[in-house]
Amino acid sequence: MCGIVGAVSVRNIVPVLVQGLQRLEYRGYDSCGVAVYVQGGQAQHSGLRRARSTARVAELMEQVAAGDSHTPLEGNLGIAHTRWATHGAPTVSNAHPHFSHGPGADAHQRPGRIALVHNGIIENHDELRAALKAKGYVFLSQTDTEVIAHLVDSLYDADLFEAVQAATRQLHGAYAIAVFCKDEPHRLVGARAGSPLILGVGKDGQEHFLASDAMALAGVTDQIVYLDEGDLVDVQLGKYWLVDKARKPVAPAQRPVKTVLAHSGAAELGPYRHYMQKEIFEQPRAIADTLEGLEGIAPELFDQQMNHVPGANAARVFAEIDSVLILACGTSYYSGCTAKYWLESIARIPTQVEVASEYRYRDSVPNPKTLVVTITQSGETADTLAALRHAQSLGMRHTLTICNVATSAMVRECSLAYVTRAGVEIGVASTKAFTTQLAGLFLLTLALAQAKGRLSLADEQRHIKAMRHLPAALQAVLALEPQIISWSEDFAKKENALFLGRGLHYPIALEGALKLKEITYIHAEAYAAGELKHGPLALVTSEMPVVAVAPNNALLEKLKSNLHEVRARGGVLYVLADADTRIESGEGMHVIRMPEHYGELSPLLHVVPLQLLAYHAACARGTDVDKPRNLAKSVTVE
Repeated sequence: MCGIVGAVSVRNIVPVLVQGLQRLEYRGYDSCGVAVYVQGGQAQHSGLRRARSTARVAELMEQVAAGDSHTPLEGNLGIAHTRWATHGAPTVSNAHPHFSHGPGADAHQRPGRIALVHNGIIENHDELRAALKAKGYVFLSQTDTEVIAHLVDSLYDADLFEAVQAATRQLHGAYAIAVFCKDEPHRLVGARAGSPLILGVGKDGQEHFLASDAMALAGVTDQIVYLDEGDLVDVQLGKYWLVDKARKPVAPAQRPVKTVLAHSGAAELGPYRHYMQKEIFEQPRAIADTLEGLEGIAPELFDQQMNHVPGANAARVFAEIDSVLILACGTSYYSGCTAKYWLESIARIPTQVEVASEYRYRDSVPNPKTLVVTITQSGETADTLAALRHAQSLGMRHTLTICNVATSAMVRECSLAYVTRAGVEIGVASTKAFTTQLAGLFLLTLALAQAKGRLSLADEQRHIKAMRHLPAALQAVLALEPQIISWSEDFAKKENALFLGRGLHYPIALEGALKLKEITYIHAEAYAAGELKHGPLALVTSEMPVVAVAPNNALLEKLKSNLHEVRARGGVLYVLADADTRIESGEGMHVIRMPEHYGELSPLLHVVPLQLLAYHAACARGTDVDKPRNLAKSVTVE
């Protein structure tokens, strides 16, 4: 899930590379680096130069500005990278870009010849490393990336594009790479297989770019070419060309230049301490934007595909399907679990929710009449993309995505889409993306119910009214923040927590536990409350706070019994109760009342206090809220 930026230009490209890294830091921040070809006044000062850091990109900027004893770090050709560690610890030696100096024990004393950055995982790196060591290559890192750099070097014979083509034929796994050579100082080569990579086209052919995400090039160029799986691109001043996975030339019409107005990611915090807090409070606006213009329920809401596949018409697809398969990871998986309750209770459609990384690797029974629904914030999540392709390979051609990025690979590869409008989410822990996903999934539920003749006009109008009121209802929930802060002070002192929910709110309990884990590092687990007596109750003491999500629904009395079980064992309860549940505060029982009961849409409201609880507990513990340890925003490796 690393971030890549590369450029060939007639100007000093280093500021563009480093600023691009800042915008891609959500993809990983274990280490970062930049490498350029420096054209020195003297021959001995020309060649590859780099700066690397295990701190954040801001520190790298300082390194770059300082330069070294020979010359400032400036150049017209360069690559940059921000890393989420897979192979090898977050050290300077493992940070990208990696150089190859050629074979020989003293090779590292010679000028570097190949500079390379990589996103993904090479599965056969051990075999390749052994073969390269036999040829005399010395490895200075523990990464699989250095293997690629040496492999390209070993195959280089005056043509970098040919060398990269030959190298990629030997790579097994997922990768996006950008590479240049000191002997070809105006040439940059990129390749992708299983990891995202785009081409940015500069003005008047004076510069071209490679990047993991169009966001990296915001303010630099809005002319973007999306590379397909297996593509290689040769980028030079004034020109570029592509070959596909069969190594056949690609005509410009096959990879058209699109105008993409990418957000810079440099959103102002305003009155907020962290982006996560800002994004929690943006949820009323995000929901309003996602539902903007909603007048009625119709399948056409999901005809937003970029690729306009002939015949991929939502009305026809919804009429044909008889079941739903949801594929997702992490927070998106929990939104899918919530949607299962809606789809089966409102639309009456059998629904299965699968963890994307598991679905691909098990034997399943495909059904061509299944609607395959993927849920992803970024649209680049490797496991979910792989699961989608696996489902398609099994003959399930009806595909739909709920996604926050209209230009993403997921939207391009699914025949139908509902693009949420959460806006750029900078905090690693997802908040507004989750609630907008729920809004999109609820719309999907209603559209499928309508297509199957199971949605009356009165129910449609009732649901639309409730959805239109969501922004105001969320504002009322956010006003509970002072009460949540008092809870967070208790949680910050604990190392374990338990979350309980029933029915539609069990996935919300799961999401609440995940949020607490992600940013506070408190060990938290969530259970269906009825399972409490089947094991988790053994963990309950006064030192393990228990959070219960208690909407006023048919399961309320059952949930109250579960709460009594906790209190009888000395457990301390923190209950999010609807206004009319008659659950009162007392010794060992802390209750926050929700402003109103919201029926089927209650999960969108109940999750917000859990987000705030995790956020304020993290602040009290002093963790890095927006960039929690070991995590990254967009998980583009398996």
